[in-house]
Amino acid sequence: MSDLLDDPTPGQNAPEFTVSEISGEVKRTLESTFGRIRVRGEVGRVFKARSGHLYYDIKDDRNVLACTTWKGQVAGLSVVPEEGLEVIVTGRLTAFGAQSKYNMNVEEVAVAGQGALMALLEKRKKQLEAEGLFAPERKKPLPYLPGIIGVVTSPSGAVIRDILHRLRDRFPRKVLVWPVAVQGSNCAPEVTRAIEGFNRMTPGGALPRPDLIIVARGGGSIEDLWGFNEEIVARAAAASDIPLISAVGHETDTTLIDFVSDRRAPTPTAAAELAVPVRLDLLGWSENQGARLARAAGQAVQLRRQRLNDLSRALPRPETLLETPRQRLDQASDGLPRALTSVVQRRRVQLSEAAASLRPSTLRQLVAGRTDRLRNLSSRLSLRPIQQEIQRRQDRITQLGQRLDTVQRQRLDRQRQQLSAAGRQLEILSYKATLERGYAVVRSGQTVITTRAAAEKAGPLEIEFKDGRLDLGGAPAPAAKTGGGEASAAKPKASKPKAKPKSTPDDGEQGSLF
Repeated sequence: MSDLLDDPTPGQNAPEFTVSEISGEVKRTLESTFGRIRVRGEVGRVFKARSGHLYYDIKDDRNVLACTTWKGQVAGLSVVPEEGLEVIVTGRLTAFGAQSKYNMNVEEVAVAGQGALMALLEKRKKQLEAEGLFAPERKKPLPYLPGIIGVVTSPSGAVIRDILHRLRDRFPRKVLVWPVAVQGSNCAPEVTRAIEGFNRMTPGGALPRPDLIIVARGGGSIEDLWGFNEEIVARAAAASDIPLISAVGHETDTTLIDFVSDRRAPTPTAAAELAVPVRLDLLGWSENQGARLARAAGQAVQLRRQRLNDLSRALPRPETLLETPRQRLDQASDGLPRALTSVVQRRRVQLSEAAASLRPSTLRQLVAGRTDRLRNLSSRLSLRPIQQEIQRRQDRITQLGQRLDTVQRQRLDRQRQQLSAAGRQLEILSYKATLERGYAVVRSGQTVITTRAAAEKAGPLEIEFKDGRLDLGGAPAPAAKTGGGEASAAKPKASKPKAKPKSTPDDGEQGSLF
């Protein structure tokens, strides 16, 4: 400061400062005068920037103090500032010359009194309850006998020993311990990671996934148990797919994790009792059930036997059932000889009566009548009607054959006419007929030239007329022969009407064939 007073402006008693000089001097004065201080007040506006820095206000009924916690300092805060919470902040005052403001760089935040903590707890509880995380219908039932139990607690405390001892006494089970800090600033994030880590394990893997999770801690003050009141812990417990038992504190202690867990135990020892049944009780129950099953089976057999005996007494004896049929059989066997004798006598009488009716005169009359009937039938069986039917059928076949020949000839004539018409149409559409009418075809090799531009670009040209081909620059090519005659005489021309001559273009040039 003395350096600033060395060169005063002539005629002026007060020295001159630059803006940076005065801002730096104010900052040094603030930092050297106050140093590390603690301030009590109510948290106002809270804003977390994308960079991770935390900006908030501490206020009382008259003034506001701007506070900043840098990204690297946020993880060390035991309590994250929330609007409306009364806290005590610890840090250093500094100035920000670019905006002519001063603020406090906060390194530690503590809740100011148990009343403020309870108010914050009640606020979080209402928020989570409004979201439905406390609803009974979302709580999962505990497995009756879990194979593996995951315990989230401190590995060095008495809690884990109490749980293991109680499990060993009741029903020994495999236990996976996830060590965490059970108080302080690291408590909430470590417990959250433990619950999520157990849920991410693969069932049946190298490190198998637990069937049940116990989050346990011994008793303490509300500040000591505050890590289990954090929102991230409550949400992790609510999102757990594995059934979770909360055993934080003693029976009178209540934390947020107790409300979102599937079951709350008053103590860690009680959590172990809820997790597994008593092995001896289970064995006794199994033996009791086995005895009851044996007794029930014996009683069922005895009842069925008694019922069978009762039914058997109601049935008649076999001898009684056979007495009546046996009597009927004896009666039928006694009456059989008499019935046979009677039938034979009756048949003999009938035969004698039939023999008496067969006299010789009657036989002759019967034979004569049958002979006359046979003669009448033979006269009716003449061959003449059959011959007439055969002749009629032959006449019919002859008529059908004549009709078939007529139809075949007509069909052949019709097809022959169609073939002739198609041949004439083919000759009309052939380009040879077009040549007969005075046209010519211009080629270059195997390519037909149709335009002047194509002719200028092509090589040697060849022109085909009706009587032969001409090479431009060579002698006319001989006309194609077929059997010693000209191409035009190779095939007999079918009689057809002459095509009308096409009109000649006005410019005198030959028209295109295609």
